[in-house]
Amino acid sequence: MHNYESAWYCARTKPKHEHIAAANLQRNLGLEVFHPRLRMERTTQRGVVRVVESLFPCYVFVRCVLTESMESIRHTGGIGCLVHFGHRIPIVPDGAIAELRQHFESEEPMPVLDGLSAGAEVMIADGAFLGFSAVVVRVLPAVRRVQILLDFLGRSTLAEVDRRSLKLSHQRIADRLPLLAST
Repeated sequence: MHNYESAWYCARTKPKHEHIAAANLQRNLGLEVFHPRLRMERTTQRGVVRVVESLFPCYVFVRCVLTESMESIRHTGGIGCLVHFGHRIPIVPDGAIAELRQHFESEEPMPVLDGLSAGAEVMIADGAFLGFSAVVVRVLPAVRRVQILLDFLGRSTLAEVDRRSLKLSHQRIADRLPLLAST
């Protein structure tokens, strides 16, 4: 715990307070903070909503001299604690932050594609076929529509729907960010 050089550390935030903690660390303590975020559209029961989510929910990275900043960080609004293992507070390697920054270059949230492609299993989350399962046959990007194969009244029916009315049946962050999943 005797670190006199600036290094990256991981701070645990209170739930849904990553942006508040990052702003407080920067503004109040003048520390460098890295908080990668994703911008995506999510289909909910009330329709499609645009959301910004943290890539690492409940965590931000902060660069500091630990011996000088540890107590200030712990008492910063939105921060729960510094990530620790017993009494040891691990350093996040510069290379790990540099690699993440290559994919999340700016402070703006990275847009995430919805991952719809031919063969994807989807659930219809809006409209007359709400709750039905289907398979994507073809994506029509110019008109933001998708052709799906829908099992309706005992037979397979080809239908065209707004892509925002669909929800992938198996959504994982690795599916949405293949670059990060392959490293």
